[in-house]
Amino acid sequence: MAEDKKKATSSSSVKQTAPKTTTQTAKKAIKREDVAKIAESAKKAATTVKKAAKTSVNQTAVAIIKVQDATKKKAEKRKAERVAAEKDLNSKKKPTWQDIKVMGGNLLSKMAKGGALQLRSNAEEVNKLNVFPVPDGDTGDNMRMTIESGVAAIENLETDNLADVMKAFSHGMLLGARGNSGVILSQFFAGTAKGIEGVDQADPAVFGRALQRGVAQAYTSVMTPTEGTILTVAREAVEYAVSRITPESTIQTLFADLVGEMHASLERTPEILSVLREAGVVDSGGAGLFYIMDGFNRVLNGDEFLDEEGFAILTEKKQETSAPEADLDGFGPDSVMTYGYCTELLVRLQNSKTNIATFDIEALKAFLASVGDSVVAFQTDSIVKIHVHTLTPEKVLAHCRTFGEFLKVKIENMSLQHSSVVEGEKEEAPAPAKEEAPVAPLKKYGVVAVCTGPGIEQLYRDFGTDEVVEGGQTQNPSTNDFLDAFAKVNAEHIFVFPNNGNIFMAAQQAADIYTAAKIHVIPSKNIGSGYVALSTANFECEDAETIANEMTEALGRVTAGYVSPSIRDAEINGVTIKNGDTIGIIGKEIILSNPDQHAAALSLTEKILEGDKFMLTVFCGKDATPEQQSALQADIQKNYPAVESYFIDGGQDIYPFIFVAE
Repeated sequence: MAEDKKKATSSSSVKQTAPKTTTQTAKKAIKREDVAKIAESAKKAATTVKKAAKTSVNQTAVAIIKVQDATKKKAEKRKAERVAAEKDLNSKKKPTWQDIKVMGGNLLSKMAKGGALQLRSNAEEVNKLNVFPVPDGDTGDNMRMTIESGVAAIENLETDNLADVMKAFSHGMLLGARGNSGVILSQFFAGTAKGIEGVDQADPAVFGRALQRGVAQAYTSVMTPTEGTILTVAREAVEYAVSRITPESTIQTLFADLVGEMHASLERTPEILSVLREAGVVDSGGAGLFYIMDGFNRVLNGDEFLDEEGFAILTEKKQETSAPEADLDGFGPDSVMTYGYCTELLVRLQNSKTNIATFDIEALKAFLASVGDSVVAFQTDSIVKIHVHTLTPEKVLAHCRTFGEFLKVKIENMSLQHSSVVEGEKEEAPAPAKEEAPVAPLKKYGVVAVCTGPGIEQLYRDFGTDEVVEGGQTQNPSTNDFLDAFAKVNAEHIFVFPNNGNIFMAAQQAADIYTAAKIHVIPSKNIGSGYVALSTANFECEDAETIANEMTEALGRVTAGYVSPSIRDAEINGVTIKNGDTIGIIGKEIILSNPDQHAAALSLTEKILEGDKFMLTVFCGKDATPEQQSALQADIQKNYPAVESYFIDGGQDIYPFIFVAE
């Protein structure tokens, strides 16, 4: 039973299983068909997706490429803009230390103008660096006019040759040198010019050696060099700068070292020179040199202070020093030419027209003598300076064109000068020039004197002075002013009275240059001692050296002094000075200070008359009132009845009274 039941159950199971298998098979078939369809659909979908993806990728790639191209173009544009901007910036920026390895003529010319402008801006400050607290400081002005004369000489020079520019620059300074510091400055650059002769461009080592030669020549230009002055400042600065030159040096590093040490040396001058330490100032000449070199250095560093307005300032000197216009009515339509023309030329010899090395200056003088008189002609390198009084200046011009070209021409109608004298002007009428007449024989002796003040000028003329060079303290004449004066004196021997210790070197420098006469510079330190020496001259003596020696000895018998207002407080030589006091000075020494001018003048008189002095001359300045003069004269005559005293209306600037005791 159980077994039947088991079979039944087994049979039932079979019956039930068979339908399931068929259904499943059918279902499986359906599933395969669906799967195939699904697979096909999926395949199509995948293909579509793939195509879409590929398209998307391509589109994305294209987009990316476009973006990259745009970015690249923008980058290139920005780079181009940056390069252009940098190029523009580089054209305006200051040069770097590596920019300038050599110096040429054009660079020197620009540096020279920079030096002149920098000194001009600080000239008054240099003037105030006066040992004595009196209003007669002129070092800044003297050095300014000296370097500006050098700048004028290269103003129209079109060459980059360093030697040529330096030579012209130094020669211009030589002729324009004023005051002792100006002369030393001109000699410093003259020596530097010699150090680079034949050099087109100079590297730091070459230019450093040239500066050393400049220092050496500056020292030899002074009879007794004094340390603690412009000489020391130049020497120490050049020594330091040259010691630091290496193969990597540039012109900028050379001048940076030079200017840095120059300032340090200037600050040390009071330690060397006690008079500076006592006055509480640095050396004025050294300060002037520092400002010049500072201007040089500023140009090298690209400082933009050299504009057209700045350059124009350098021409002001010509306007400041130009003579007043002549009265043209002095020579009218019916006038007769009597006095001829004062003709002055600067001629540059030309290699195409003559042999410069063998140019015959004596032959030129002979020609000039055949067409005029008061002939002067001398040659400096390739430049010839000419002065002649003639009725036919056109002949002089035509003759000079046969061997050179003109650098400067000045032709003045001397009849106008004569008319000015008639009208009461200071200038004396020149002697008439005779056409084609042989030159008149030279007189043996002539005199040139530096004076200021109409009364003093007239006094000197009364004692035989041929030419007066106007000048004095704060108005020092140049080397060229002396050369012009020498040219107007028709004499074999010319005695020169500089009448100021700060003018002596310019007079001596002119004497060294001038060759048309023998020049004897008498070392007069003031107008009083010069006046005494001139008044004792024996021009009957046949020996010029004897006359010069006797006049120089006469200076030793004179004591001169002056009073001046003080412009600052000071303690000098044990004398306490207050601003506004009147100072009494003898030679180079402050003797006294007093709030009252009259008392100061009387005290100074007492000092000056010590010893065996028996004669006193007092030159009254333009600032001394008639009442002050009368009061002083009365007290001197009362206090010193045995002394012969003379009061002269000198009309000088700055000093109310100048005293000369013999």
